[in-house]
Amino acid sequence: MYYSEDLVEEVRMKNDIVDVISGYVRLQKKGSSYFGLCPFHNEKSPSFSVSRDKQMYYCFGCGAGGNVFTFIMEYENYSFVEALKMLAERAGVELPEIEYSKEQREKTDLRNTILEMNKLAAKYFYAQLKSEQGKAAHGYLTDRQLSEETITAFGLGYSNKYSDDLLKYLRIKGYSTEQIHQAGLANIDEKHGAYDKFWNRVMFPIMDVNNRVIGFGGRVMGDGKPKYLNSPETPVFDKSRNLYGLNRARTSRKPYFLICEGYMDVISLHQAGFTNAVASLGTALTSGHASLLKRYVNEVYLTYDSDEAGTKAALRAVPILKAVGISAKVIRMDPYKDPDEYIKNLGAESFEERIGQARNGFMFSLEILAKEFDMASPEGKTSFLHEAAKRLIGFEEELERNNYIEAVSKEYRVDQEGLQKLVAKTAVSIGLATPAQKAKPTANRDRPKEDGTQKSQKILLTWMIEDEHIFSMVKKYISPDDFSTELYRTVAQLLYAQHENGETNPAKIMNHFTQEEEHREVAALFNTKIQKLTTKEEKEKALQETIIKVKSQSIERATKALDPTDMAGLQKLMNDKRDLDSFKNLHISID
Repeated sequence: MYYSEDLVEEVRMKNDIVDVISGYVRLQKKGSSYFGLCPFHNEKSPSFSVSRDKQMYYCFGCGAGGNVFTFIMEYENYSFVEALKMLAERAGVELPEIEYSKEQREKTDLRNTILEMNKLAAKYFYAQLKSEQGKAAHGYLTDRQLSEETITAFGLGYSNKYSDDLLKYLRIKGYSTEQIHQAGLANIDEKHGAYDKFWNRVMFPIMDVNNRVIGFGGRVMGDGKPKYLNSPETPVFDKSRNLYGLNRARTSRKPYFLICEGYMDVISLHQAGFTNAVASLGTALTSGHASLLKRYVNEVYLTYDSDEAGTKAALRAVPILKAVGISAKVIRMDPYKDPDEYIKNLGAESFEERIGQARNGFMFSLEILAKEFDMASPEGKTSFLHEAAKRLIGFEEELERNNYIEAVSKEYRVDQEGLQKLVAKTAVSIGLATPAQKAKPTANRDRPKEDGTQKSQKILLTWMIEDEHIFSMVKKYISPDDFSTELYRTVAQLLYAQHENGETNPAKIMNHFTQEEEHREVAALFNTKIQKLTTKEEKEKALQETIIKVKSQSIERATKALDPTDMAGLQKLMNDKRDLDSFKNLHISID
């Protein structure tokens, strides 16, 4: 759905960023800005700045930044449209109805219908648990030492022994058998007709990050098979892209997540105070799970079962997590099977100690690998180190690889230099590297200048936003086309257009972008750290040098891209160079 820029801006203006963020973060005014602890990373000293003048926020620690829409998108994990709707409702702004095609409308209607049925089913299962029929199921949960508060918080329930009770209930509510089947709440076959998907099971509602019930897991009461049964894939439920407990864990604001194997592990950990626990839904950890986790944390602790299957699951998970940039550690549950058993027997304090003793994921994989070799014999240890070298090659960054080589050499008491040579030799032998050659003096002659280019442009944009007079000076010499990337040019074009209309509104500029990463980048453009300049002369000199640098780089790029037959372009370049040479001899005054 497309909403007009005017409507988006109306919603933004009616939601003062300081007021909105104050509902999530404790802010303290310092000068013209407000500061608090960043909600997007773990910190002890406030580096999270909110500006009422700019209607923007920026964290100088982790780089998170944007306007009020960005904040809601990042904090609540909403899309731009979801954030817009939330803030529109907060401000009392009525948004127009979405105009869907027939196909889109049917899909949306089905999704909404399934969510409605799931919500009703969850309430029905909860009521069953609290009834006389659910006495045994309720006893099972309390025997597992779950409190009434925890049972309620997770919405646990019970599907009774009758195989069509939920079906009848939802039909009374007006839903068709086919709709109930599409929601994954009923099965249909030729022999039995329609019947409940879940019956005689303790029920675990599965919620998305917005606390909507998207599916269910059910544990059988008694010896029936399968022991655990999950909802099938539906238009609202994809088990490879959802995690049990994420709706609660995402608000814990801890810098890492605990990854478990089952529902009860998650619930037990939350009850014990470890509110950052989640679990995959009856499936091994996937790349979809890893991408989802990456939205919230950069580090996870795997608390899989201590048996062989749990160990293999942990070994499979480590490289999947590494591929998206998540560091993984492994917590051993010995002598107990899983976190649930561990906490019941040794308590939360002991589990906290186990977290502190967690094994680095890569080192854990080598620990398991070493069990396949006779480490007491020279031959066995040598074979092990050859296998370890193959795995060390997987670290593409040299610094990281060298740190792991150092760690492995200490752990297994092997000469570090020798192991380094073995890794290099192994890389060459399997074609992942070429033999080392003596570096030539000119090897780094053509190092890219992109970082320096962007830094100068960011400084210039920050100055232009903060000082009206500086903008008036800069625009005489710099145009939006002088900025090197599409994002920077777009921001400059919007900023120049605002000045033409007599306004400076950086938060409004961000309305042009709808992706979180774009909001971060744009926010960084307006919050670049600039060296403290104490005198007017220092500021004038720095401004002149920055303008010259940006213009020179622009001319250099244009020269390289110029078509030799473009005489008009050539003439423009010659004029620009002449203007730049004369500008170098001018004195910029910012009075």
